[in-house]
Amino acid sequence: MHLFLADRMSVQAAEELIASFGDHAELEAAARADKSRNLGNHIHFCRWRQIERLIGVMAADRAVGTVH
Repeated sequence: MHLFLADRMSVQAAEELIASFGDHAELEAAARADKSRNLGNHIHFCRWRQIERLIGVMAADRAVGTVH
């Protein structure tokens, strides 16, 4: 899995979604991405998709990707 974070604001947004939506935070990020796509805002669509992936990594109970 490739995870790109443009800035710290992505981590902050992920933390806020987790605090507000708990186990459903990833679904909320996906819904926000879909809404942005439907509005034609590809920049926000990509941002919310990356936040969705970040939440998945943060919620994982084991290491994701290569461990050195």
